Amino acid sequence: MRAVNVRQFLLDQGPFLLGIPAFLWQLYFLVVPLLFIIVISLVTDMSVGDWSLTLEHYLALFSSMQLKVTLNSAVLACITGVLCLLIGYPVAYYLALKSRRLKQVLLVFLILPSWTSFIIQVYSWFYLLQKRGLFSSFFYALGWTGEPISLLNNYSATVLGMVYCYLPFMVLPLYTVLEKMDKRLLEAAADLGASPWRTFTTIVWPLSMSGIRVGLALVMVPAFGEFAIPDLMGGVKDLYLGRIIFEKFILFRDWHSGAAVVMVSFLIPIAIAVVWYAVHRVQRRLMIEE
Repeated sequence: MRAVNVRQFLLDQGPFLLGIPAFLWQLYFLVVPLLFIIVISLVTDMSVGDWSLTLEHYLALFSSMQLKVTLNSAVLACITGVLCLLIGYPVAYYLALKSRRLKQVLLVFLILPSWTSFIIQVYSWFYLLQKRGLFSSFFYALGWTGEPISLLNNYSATVLGMVYCYLPFMVLPLYTVLEKMDKRLLEAAADLGASPWRTFTTIVWPLSMSGIRVGLALVMVPAFGEFAIPDLMGGVKDLYLGRIIFEKFILFRDWHSGAAVVMVSFLIPIAIAVVWYAVHRVQRRLMIEE
């Protein structure tokens, strides 16, 4: 009788028990460090034992320089998200609705760069964009440039690297949503005489909005605090939050100000997501009422 009860308990609570290791992992490596960062950002100076609460580290972030850095990071994240959406949507659409024989092969090629180190992906562009790299030599051979030029250390190189590294995070959620879409809706629209563009705007695009939201979140949130790509491919002409965090923690050892910058880079995307979700809920409620 007891064995039967244990078996039934495992059957009922199996998914919960299997989720405990993942929960503990997130708790120890995400929640606890985040709480530690919050505490550091709110105390005066723990190095001298002054644990009194203060907001001076956050108030220092309202300087003109810091606001410009935050704006630079936000603009870069938005540009990266929009370009990834413009490039990734046709790719996901083709993989989900048009490609048949080569679908699995194309998916492997899409995911393949993620199997290598993120830094290796960035450094691979050095051999393409450096002064005597592939692109520079190609443009020089065509006569477009008078001499080989370096295509690195500029804003365009930064955007190119960001889009390249984050594009799979946009394509995969879109592909998943489009793949699960009921294809009979497309057939019904064609039978009713709808043009391909009208079918896309009235059926495919609205049904893929959940994938668009997930893709933009997966791209723009990490892009907002990105450090390696702007620093390696864009040089130090423009400052971003990732660079500021690196300097405060590693170079200046100013953990309190660095923790405040981390919290800002963490809270701004969350605030935008909350506002976006609230607006979406209001729109859905208005549509239901109508």
